[in-house]
Amino acid sequence: MSKKNRFVYIYELLDTHHGPQNWWPADTPFEVMVGAVLVQNTTWRNASAAITCLKNARLMSPSAIRNTPIYDLADFIVSSGYFNIKAQRLMALCEWLEESGGIDQIQRQSLKALRRNLLSVHGIGPETADDILLYAFDRPVFVIDSYTRRLFSRLGLIRREADYESLRGCFEKALERDMGVFNQYHALIVVHAKGTCKKQPRCEACCLAVLCDGVQKNIL
Repeated sequence: MSKKNRFVYIYELLDTHHGPQNWWPADTPFEVMVGAVLVQNTTWRNASAAITCLKNARLMSPSAIRNTPIYDLADFIVSSGYFNIKAQRLMALCEWLEESGGIDQIQRQSLKALRRNLLSVHGIGPETADDILLYAFDRPVFVIDSYTRRLFSRLGLIRREADYESLRGCFEKALERDMGVFNQYHALIVVHAKGTCKKQPRCEACCLAVLCDGVQKNIL
C-alpha cells in the first residue's frame, strides 16, 4: 500500500471505529477563535471552563473583550493556565478582528492571505492559526498537533520532530482537499490519541494496531 493510500486507509479505520465527531464545540466562529487561544498548552476541559466564565460575564465578542481591563480578563480565564499571557493574546486577536472589519469582512480573504494575517497576530502560531482557519472559517487546512505527531510517528509515516509545514503538507497532499474530511480527520486523531494511543498506549484496543510499526516491532 502506498504512503498516500495509508493516510486515507487510516482515516477510514478511525472514522468507522469512532464515528462522527462534530467538531469544533462552539456556538459562533468567534468562540472557536477564543477557544483556539485558550486551549494552547492545556486541556480542552480547562479551556472550556474559561470560555464558560467569559460567556457568563458577557465577554464573548471582540468589542466586549477589548473594553475589559486586561487584568480582569485574565481573572476570567485563570482555568486555562498562562492566563496573563493568554489575556494579551485575546486582546491582540480582538484588535486584529475589529481593525480588519470583522469576521464577515475577513471571511472574504483568500486562504493564503488569511493565514498570513492570522500568523501576524501576537500569540497566534501555525497550529492555532490552522485551528481557526479550519473550524472558524471552514477553510481546507489540516491541523498538526502533538497528537498527530505521536500517532503517525508510531505508525511509521512521519518523523515526530519534523517541522510543522512539512507535516501539514504530507496530509494535504495525501487527502482530498475537503474541509469536512480535514475537520473529521483531525478530530478523530485527537480522540484516538487521547483514549487509545496515549503516552502509555492501549495497543490491545487499537483499531490501527495491524498498521503500527511500534506494535509490530514490540517497542511501545
